[in-house]
Amino acid sequence: MSDSFSSSLSTSSDTVADTVSTHQKNTADPLAAKADTTVAYTDGACKGNPGAGGWGAHLIYGDGHTQDLYGGEAQTTNNRMELMGAIKALEHSPKNLKLEIWTDSSYVKNGITEWIDNWKKRGWKTASKKPVANQDLWQQLDELRQERTVEWHWVKGHAGHAGNEKADELANLGVTSNSDTKKCKKKAHIAADDDWLHFDPLGFNMMEEADGLSDNLPLSETGSSNTVHTADNRRQPMHGNTMTADTVTADNNRSNNRMTETHLAEANTPAESAALPEFDGDTSRANPNFRPLLPEPIHRHESNRQLIMDTETTGLDALKGDRVIEVGIVELVGRKFTGEKLHVYINPERGMDEEVIRIHGISEAFLSDKPTFDQIAKPLYDFMDGAEIIAHNATFDMTFLSMEFDKVGLTDFAQRVKVTDSLALAKQQYPGQKNTLDALVRRLNVGKQDRTFHGALLDSEILAEVYLAMTGGQVALAIEDDAEADGGHTAHMSFASLAAMLVNSKADNDANQSWFASLADDYPEIKAKMSQW
Repeated sequence: MSDSFSSSLSTSSDTVADTVSTHQKNTADPLAAKADTTVAYTDGACKGNPGAGGWGAHLIYGDGHTQDLYGGEAQTTNNRMELMGAIKALEHSPKNLKLEIWTDSSYVKNGITEWIDNWKKRGWKTASKKPVANQDLWQQLDELRQERTVEWHWVKGHAGHAGNEKADELANLGVTSNSDTKKCKKKAHIAADDDWLHFDPLGFNMMEEADGLSDNLPLSETGSSNTVHTADNRRQPMHGNTMTADTVTADNNRSNNRMTETHLAEANTPAESAALPEFDGDTSRANPNFRPLLPEPIHRHESNRQLIMDTETTGLDALKGDRVIEVGIVELVGRKFTGEKLHVYINPERGMDEEVIRIHGISEAFLSDKPTFDQIAKPLYDFMDGAEIIAHNATFDMTFLSMEFDKVGLTDFAQRVKVTDSLALAKQQYPGQKNTLDALVRRLNVGKQDRTFHGALLDSEILAEVYLAMTGGQVALAIEDDAEADGGHTAHMSFASLAAMLVNSKADNDANQSWFASLADDYPEIKAKMSQW
């Protein structure tokens, strides 16, 4: 791993007081100094997740001095780097002064302000009794915040906030500082014209970070807890075929081996694809290295074939000219993953508003060299033909796809597929509750992947886990369904005839007893009742 430090005296001694005074009068400047307070902007970055990662922290001391810190690891995750940024800010700030930490990771902010006390009470276990991810770093962060005043703030990432942009830049330096080494090595990176060793008023020493591997990534309410960053200081969405290096290689090889000229005239041959650099997932800029996944529908005629599908679009209204720009599909047969995935980006031949780009992170520059819908329509139609399509708020996706297929003459698309809306299913199971995909992920404790941007393939993979969790292990009682009776009449199916399907589960009973036992110490009423059972 590597740590880098640079300090600068941003104002002369005569103007430090003016800086503090100006801040007191005008708090709109996020980079202004605050009297008797250290302000820290922190961020984390990771290419691949897991992959090469970096952390960054920009510290503004009360007297006007600033210090930039960054470092990284060759193999890590977004959340670990977000935590490392906060840890470094704590390590390199005066303990006797108040510290403000600003992070765009609600995983960090919520974790340290809302979740950590319950984790500690449960012996570093989550509410579902699973070990807390990144426990080593959470414990380090918890220890560093003790006996000092720390205020935690969340700031929206990639929204032009000067402090967050500075931390973002440093985190990217942390990534690139490790890009030329395969093993984590401690190494200092010091700006040639700003050597922190020549001005170190607080006597800081370089600290070696703890090693870290992959983890499950909890989601945030806002969906902006973690972001993958690139070497050119632009945030990149974690979607597409960037889940792991092995997955990328397998998926791309399978796709390239099956694609034909009728699928996509512009597609690279396997040899050409092998020669291209691996797609890094960055859709914020022109990036020619993405290879579409357009597999042949080898399972098309199998029964119980389900396609978990999501799209991204230029806007919200297909009738006003908005177009599809990304399609991601995961295939299930018999409720089991087949390994087949479809993923393609599409040139919409029109522009997009900045508000839309902030949601999905896909820029016009990235889409400019991608195929148009008419070029990928036939392989997409063939892959989806005859399947059950499962989507969250399916009406939205199906309206857009039907519009696109109508444009190229494939007007029977809607009649060729069966559609299941997972949002409608969720509303039936959890009436009156929030049923966004993020909310279901937290409620069902599945699909915890980085979802800063709403990438179609990533959302499909997450939705597949959510759908299986929502519909798995349930006995279809069909009390309200009509069943064919003798003589051709219909009658409600008898509940008694289905009673044999309900089996007492010892494992469930034991789990239930264990759950009550875990509550007994905190709730005397439960403890008293348990003695009577």
